[in-house]
Amino acid sequence: MAATAFVSGATGFIAQHIVKQLLEKGYNVVGSVRSESKGENLKKNFGSNFSYEIVEDLETVGAFDRALKRHPEVTVFLHTASPVAFQAEDNEKDIILPAINGTVNVLKAIKSSAPQVKKVIITSSVVTQIDGDELNSAASEDTWNSISYERAKQDGRAAYVGSKTFAEKAGIEFVEKEKPNFTVSTVHPVIVFGPQAFDSEAKGELNITNTFISGLLNLKASEGAELPPSDGPFVDVRDVAAAHLIEIEKPSNGLRVLTYSEGFTNQKLLNILNKNFPELDLIKGSPTENLVGGDKIRDAKSREYLGLNYISLEKTVVDTIKQFLEANK
Repeated sequence: MAATAFVSGATGFIAQHIVKQLLEKGYNVVGSVRSESKGENLKKNFGSNFSYEIVEDLETVGAFDRALKRHPEVTVFLHTASPVAFQAEDNEKDIILPAINGTVNVLKAIKSSAPQVKKVIITSSVVTQIDGDELNSAASEDTWNSISYERAKQDGRAAYVGSKTFAEKAGIEFVEKEKPNFTVSTVHPVIVFGPQAFDSEAKGELNITNTFISGLLNLKASEGAELPPSDGPFVDVRDVAAAHLIEIEKPSNGLRVLTYSEGFTNQKLLNILNKNFPELDLIKGSPTENLVGGDKIRDAKSREYLGLNYISLEKTVVDTIKQFLEANK
Protein backbone atom coordinates (compact mmCIF):
# COMPACT_ATOMS: atom_id res chain seq x y z
CA MET A 1 0.00 0.00 0.00
CA ALA A 2 1.37 3.42 -1.01
CA ALA A 3 2.42 5.79 1.75
CA THR A 4 0.45 9.01 2.19
CA ALA A 5 1.89 12.48 2.78
CA PHE A 6 0.03 15.60 3.90
CA VAL A 7 1.19 18.91 2.37
CA SER A 8 -0.09 22.13 3.93
CA GLY A 9 -0.48 25.13 1.64
CA ALA A 10 -0.62 22.87 -1.41
CA THR A 11 -1.33 25.71 -3.85
CA GLY A 12 2.07 27.34 -3.20
CA PHE A 13 4.89 27.57 -5.75
CA ILE A 14 7.22 25.19 -3.90
CA ALA A 15 4.35 23.06 -2.55
CA GLN A 16 3.01 22.19 -5.99
CA HIS A 17 6.41 20.87 -7.04
CA ILE A 18 6.63 18.86 -3.81
CA VAL A 19 3.21 17.32 -4.46
CA LYS A 20 4.13 16.60 -8.08
CA GLN A 21 7.35 14.81 -7.10
CA LEU A 22 5.62 12.88 -4.30
CA LEU A 23 3.02 11.59 -6.76
CA GLU A 24 5.72 10.67 -9.26
CA LYS A 25 7.41 8.65 -6.50
CA GLY A 26 4.22 6.70 -5.82
CA TYR A 27 2.93 8.53 -2.74
CA ASN A 28 -0.69 9.43 -2.20
CA VAL A 29 -0.99 13.08 -1.22
CA VAL A 30 -3.48 15.08 0.83
CA GLY A 31 -3.12 18.84 0.51
CA SER A 32 -4.62 21.68 2.50
CA VAL A 33 -6.17 24.56 0.54
CA ARG A 34 -8.16 27.65 1.47
CA SER A 35 -11.16 27.00 -0.78
CA GLU A 36 -12.94 24.28 -2.75
CA SER A 37 -12.19 25.99 -6.07
CA LYS A 38 -8.45 25.94 -5.35
CA GLY A 39 -8.67 22.30 -4.30
CA GLU A 40 -10.56 21.28 -7.43
CA ASN A 41 -8.03 23.07 -9.63
CA LEU A 42 -5.19 21.13 -7.99
CA LYS A 43 -7.10 17.85 -8.27
CA LYS A 44 -7.57 18.49 -11.99
CA ASN A 45 -3.81 18.94 -12.41
CA PHE A 46 -2.61 16.22 -10.05
CA GLY A 47 -5.10 13.42 -10.68
CA SER A 48 -6.74 10.73 -8.60
CA ASN A 49 -3.95 10.11 -6.08
CA PHE A 50 -4.34 13.67 -4.79
CA SER A 51 -7.12 14.77 -2.44
CA TYR A 52 -7.59 17.97 -0.48
CA GLU A 53 -8.88 19.34 2.78
CA ILE A 54 -10.08 22.92 3.22
CA VAL A 55 -8.25 24.83 5.96
CA GLU A 56 -9.28 28.46 5.64
CA ASP A 57 -7.09 29.95 8.36
CA LEU A 58 -3.78 28.59 9.68
CA GLU A 59 -4.11 30.57 12.89
CA THR A 60 -7.40 29.02 13.97
CA VAL A 61 -6.76 26.70 16.91
CA GLY A 62 -7.57 23.15 15.85
CA ALA A 63 -7.65 24.10 12.15
CA PHE A 64 -5.82 20.93 11.11
CA ASP A 65 -7.32 18.48 13.64
CA ARG A 66 -10.39 17.62 11.61
CA ALA A 67 -8.37 17.26 8.39
CA LEU A 68 -5.89 14.89 10.03
CA LYS A 69 -8.58 12.81 11.75
CA ARG A 70 -10.15 12.22 8.33
CA HIS A 71 -6.86 10.80 7.04
CA PRO A 72 -5.42 8.22 9.45
CA GLU A 73 -3.35 6.90 6.53
CA VAL A 74 -1.06 9.98 6.61
CA THR A 75 2.41 9.13 7.97
CA VAL A 76 4.44 12.23 6.99
CA PHE A 77 3.52 15.91 7.13
CA LEU A 78 5.16 18.64 5.03
CA HIS A 79 4.35 22.12 6.31
CA THR A 80 4.85 24.61 3.48
CA ALA A 81 2.04 27.04 4.32
CA SER A 82 3.34 30.39 5.56
CA PRO A 83 2.91 34.03 4.48
CA VAL A 84 5.32 35.15 1.75
CA ALA A 85 4.85 38.90 1.87
CA PHE A 86 7.13 41.90 2.27
CA GLN A 87 4.51 44.52 3.01
CA ALA A 88 1.30 44.56 4.99
CA GLU A 89 -1.00 46.91 6.83
CA ASP A 90 0.04 45.32 10.14
CA ASN A 91 3.37 43.48 9.97
CA GLU A 92 2.85 41.62 13.23
CA LYS A 93 -0.75 40.58 12.60
CA ASP A 94 -0.45 39.81 8.88
CA ILE A 95 3.05 38.32 8.55
CA ILE A 96 4.71 37.40 11.86
CA LEU A 97 1.90 35.84 13.91
CA PRO A 98 0.39 33.72 11.09
CA ALA A 99 3.77 32.05 10.54
CA ILE A 100 4.35 31.33 14.24
CA ASN A 101 0.80 30.30 15.10
CA GLY A 102 0.41 28.30 11.91
CA THR A 103 3.49 26.23 12.72
CA VAL A 104 2.47 25.63 16.33
CA ASN A 105 -1.11 24.77 15.36
CA VAL A 106 0.13 22.19 12.86
CA LEU A 107 2.43 20.54 15.41
CA LYS A 108 -0.30 20.49 18.08
CA ALA A 109 -2.76 18.95 15.63
CA ILE A 110 -0.33 16.23 14.59
CA LYS A 111 0.43 15.34 18.20
CA SER A 112 -3.22 15.17 19.25
CA SER A 113 -4.94 13.90 16.10
CA ALA A 114 -2.34 12.01 14.07
CA PRO A 115 -0.14 9.91 16.37
CA GLN A 116 0.81 7.73 13.41
CA VAL A 117 2.82 10.59 11.84
CA LYS A 118 6.51 10.05 12.52
CA LYS A 119 8.13 12.81 10.50
CA VAL A 120 7.34 16.51 10.00
CA ILE A 121 9.25 18.65 7.50
CA ILE A 122 8.91 22.43 7.61
CA THR A 123 9.74 24.68 4.66
CA SER A 124 11.76 27.47 6.22
CA SER A 125 14.16 29.90 4.52
CA VAL A 126 17.80 30.88 4.38
CA VAL A 127 16.78 34.15 6.07
CA THR A 128 16.68 32.30 9.41
CA GLN A 129 20.37 31.47 8.90
CA ILE A 130 21.53 34.98 7.91
CA ASP A 131 22.67 37.32 10.64
CA GLY A 132 21.66 40.53 8.94
CA ASP A 133 19.18 42.09 6.53
CA GLU A 134 20.98 41.32 3.26
CA LEU A 135 20.19 38.12 1.36
CA ASN A 136 23.83 37.65 0.35
CA SER A 137 25.19 37.86 3.89
CA ALA A 138 27.06 34.83 5.25
CA ALA A 139 24.86 31.87 6.12
CA SER A 140 25.34 28.22 7.04
CA GLU A 141 23.43 25.33 8.57
CA ASP A 142 24.65 26.39 12.02
CA THR A 143 24.04 30.15 11.94
CA TRP A 144 20.93 31.99 13.16
CA ASN A 145 19.41 35.35 12.40
CA SER A 146 19.51 37.44 15.58
CA ILE A 147 16.58 39.69 14.61
CA SER A 148 14.51 40.93 17.55
CA TYR A 149 10.72 40.88 17.69
CA GLU A 150 10.59 44.67 17.86
CA ARG A 151 12.84 45.01 14.81
CA ALA A 152 10.69 42.51 12.91
CA LYS A 153 7.60 44.67 13.36
CA GLN A 154 9.20 47.77 11.86
CA ASP A 155 8.94 46.98 8.13
CA GLY A 156 7.73 44.27 5.78
CA ARG A 157 11.13 42.84 4.89
CA ALA A 158 12.13 42.52 8.54
CA ALA A 159 8.70 41.03 9.31
CA TYR A 160 9.26 38.26 6.76
CA VAL A 161 12.71 37.49 8.20
CA GLY A 162 11.29 37.51 11.71
CA SER A 163 8.30 35.36 10.77
CA LYS A 164 10.50 32.58 9.44
CA THR A 165 12.99 32.81 12.30
CA PHE A 166 10.41 32.88 15.11
CA ALA A 167 8.33 30.11 13.51
CA GLU A 168 11.35 27.83 13.29
CA LYS A 169 12.28 28.51 16.91
CA ALA A 170 8.66 27.90 17.96
CA GLY A 171 8.84 24.50 16.29
CA ILE A 172 12.05 23.62 18.12
CA GLU A 173 10.55 24.76 21.44
CA PHE A 174 7.42 22.67 20.83
CA VAL A 175 9.44 19.51 20.29
CA GLU A 176 11.61 20.15 23.35
CA LYS A 177 8.62 20.76 25.65
CA GLU A 178 5.99 18.39 24.24
CA LYS A 179 8.26 15.50 23.22
CA PRO A 180 5.95 14.26 20.44
CA ASN A 181 6.25 10.94 18.60
CA PHE A 182 7.48 12.69 15.47
CA THR A 183 10.73 14.36 14.48
CA VAL A 184 10.82 17.85 12.94
CA SER A 185 13.31 18.85 10.26
CA THR A 186 13.63 22.02 8.19
CA VAL A 187 14.55 22.89 4.61
CA HIS A 188 16.02 26.35 3.98
CA PRO A 189 15.91 27.51 0.37
CA VAL A 190 17.79 30.59 -0.81
CA ILE A 191 16.01 32.70 -3.49
CA VAL A 192 13.89 30.25 -5.47
CA PHE A 193 13.57 30.51 -9.25
CA GLY A 194 12.07 28.05 -11.70
CA PRO A 195 9.10 27.09 -13.83
CA GLN A 196 5.65 26.55 -12.39
CA ALA A 197 4.62 22.96 -11.74
CA PHE A 198 2.00 23.33 -14.50
CA ASP A 199 2.07 25.53 -17.60
CA SER A 200 -1.38 26.90 -16.77
CA GLU A 201 0.05 28.45 -13.59
CA ALA A 202 2.51 30.58 -15.62
CA LYS A 203 -0.18 32.85 -17.07
CA GLY A 204 -0.18 36.44 -15.89
CA GLU A 205 2.38 37.46 -13.28
CA LEU A 206 4.85 34.97 -11.85
CA ASN A 207 5.40 34.40 -8.13
CA ILE A 208 7.41 36.98 -6.24
CA THR A 209 10.88 35.37 -6.47
CA ASN A 210 10.64 34.72 -10.23
CA THR A 211 10.10 38.44 -10.80
CA PHE A 212 13.89 38.79 -10.42
CA ILE A 213 13.95 37.18 -13.88
CA SER A 214 10.67 38.26 -15.49
CA GLY A 215 11.24 41.88 -14.48
CA LEU A 216 14.21 42.03 -16.86
CA LEU A 217 11.92 41.35 -19.83
CA ASN A 218 10.87 45.02 -19.73
CA LEU A 219 14.42 46.28 -20.33
CA LYS A 220 14.11 46.80 -24.09
CA ALA A 221 17.19 47.92 -26.02
CA SER A 222 15.01 50.08 -28.26
CA GLU A 223 13.88 52.08 -25.25
CA GLY A 224 17.36 52.70 -23.82
CA ALA A 225 16.58 51.09 -20.46
CA GLU A 226 19.24 50.72 -17.77
CA LEU A 227 20.04 47.57 -15.79
CA PRO A 228 19.39 47.95 -12.04
CA PRO A 229 21.92 46.24 -9.75
CA SER A 230 20.86 43.06 -7.95
CA ASP A 231 22.52 39.86 -6.79
CA GLY A 232 22.04 36.94 -4.46
CA PRO A 233 22.03 33.16 -4.05
CA PHE A 234 19.66 31.04 -6.12
CA VAL A 235 18.18 27.54 -6.17
CA ASP A 236 15.75 25.89 -8.59
CA VAL A 237 12.30 25.09 -7.18
CA ARG A 238 12.59 21.52 -8.46
CA ASP A 239 15.70 21.00 -6.34
CA VAL A 240 13.94 22.47 -3.30
CA ALA A 241 11.14 19.95 -3.77
CA ALA A 242 13.66 17.14 -4.20
CA ALA A 243 15.31 18.12 -0.90
CA HIS A 244 11.98 17.69 0.88
CA LEU A 245 11.62 14.18 -0.52
CA ILE A 246 15.16 13.32 0.58
CA GLU A 247 14.27 14.53 4.07
CA ILE A 248 11.31 12.13 4.08
CA GLU A 249 13.38 9.14 3.11
CA LYS A 250 16.57 9.78 5.11
CA PRO A 251 16.89 9.50 8.89
CA SER A 252 16.41 12.87 10.54
CA ASN A 253 19.75 14.15 11.86
CA GLY A 254 18.83 17.65 13.02
CA LEU A 255 20.54 19.36 10.07
CA ARG A 256 18.91 22.63 9.03
CA VAL A 257 19.22 21.76 5.36
CA LEU A 258 20.32 24.60 3.06
CA THR A 259 19.40 24.39 -0.63
CA TYR A 260 21.68 26.51 -2.84
CA SER A 261 22.80 26.12 -6.43
CA GLU A 262 24.90 29.18 -7.34
CA GLY A 263 24.99 32.96 -7.18
CA PHE A 264 23.28 35.31 -9.61
CA THR A 265 23.46 38.95 -10.59
CA ASN A 266 21.10 40.88 -12.84
CA GLN A 267 23.87 41.00 -15.45
CA LYS A 268 24.28 37.23 -15.30
CA LEU A 269 20.52 36.79 -15.75
CA LEU A 270 20.51 39.29 -18.61
CA ASN A 271 23.37 37.47 -20.37
CA ILE A 272 21.38 34.20 -20.22
CA LEU A 273 18.27 35.90 -21.58
CA ASN A 274 20.15 37.54 -24.45
CA LYS A 275 21.88 34.27 -25.36
CA ASN A 276 18.71 32.17 -25.38
CA PHE A 277 16.00 34.70 -26.30
CA PRO A 278 17.60 37.20 -28.72
CA GLU A 279 14.17 37.96 -30.18
CA LEU A 280 13.25 39.79 -26.97
CA ASP A 281 15.57 42.68 -27.95
CA LEU A 282 16.80 43.33 -24.42
CA ILE A 283 19.58 45.70 -23.42
CA LYS A 284 23.09 44.22 -23.21
CA GLY A 285 24.34 45.93 -20.06
CA SER A 286 28.01 45.12 -19.41
CA PRO A 287 28.19 41.41 -20.36
CA THR A 288 31.61 40.66 -18.81
CA GLU A 289 31.15 42.60 -15.58
CA ASN A 290 29.52 41.98 -12.18
CA LEU A 291 28.90 38.23 -12.55
CA VAL A 292 29.50 37.10 -8.96
CA GLY A 293 26.68 36.88 -6.44
CA GLY A 294 25.59 34.81 -3.47
CA ASP A 295 29.10 33.66 -2.64
CA LYS A 296 28.66 33.72 1.16
CA ILE A 297 26.57 30.57 1.48
CA ARG A 298 28.38 27.84 3.43
CA ASP A 299 26.39 24.69 2.66
CA ALA A 300 28.95 21.86 2.59
CA LYS A 301 27.03 19.77 5.15
CA SER A 302 23.79 20.07 3.18
CA ARG A 303 25.43 19.23 -0.14
CA GLU A 304 26.89 16.07 1.32
CA TYR A 305 23.59 15.12 2.95
CA LEU A 306 21.41 15.75 -0.10
CA GLY A 307 23.76 14.53 -2.83
CA LEU A 308 21.91 16.63 -5.42
CA ASN A 309 23.32 17.69 -8.78
CA TYR A 310 21.83 21.16 -8.65
CA ILE A 311 20.10 22.58 -11.71
CA SER A 312 22.15 25.40 -13.22
CA LEU A 313 21.06 29.03 -13.33
CA GLU A 314 20.99 28.95 -17.14
CA LYS A 315 18.68 25.94 -17.34
CA THR A 316 16.40 27.43 -14.68
CA VAL A 317 16.13 30.78 -16.47
CA VAL A 318 15.53 29.16 -19.86
CA ASP A 319 12.87 26.76 -18.52
CA THR A 320 11.13 29.55 -16.60
CA ILE A 321 11.02 32.12 -19.38
CA LYS A 322 10.17 29.62 -22.12
CA GLN A 323 7.16 28.48 -20.08
CA PHE A 324 6.20 32.07 -19.25
CA LEU A 325 6.35 33.25 -22.87
CA GLU A 326 4.37 30.26 -24.13
CA ALA A 327 1.68 30.75 -21.46
CA ASN A 328 1.33 34.47 -22.20
CA LYS A 329 1.37 34.53 -26.00
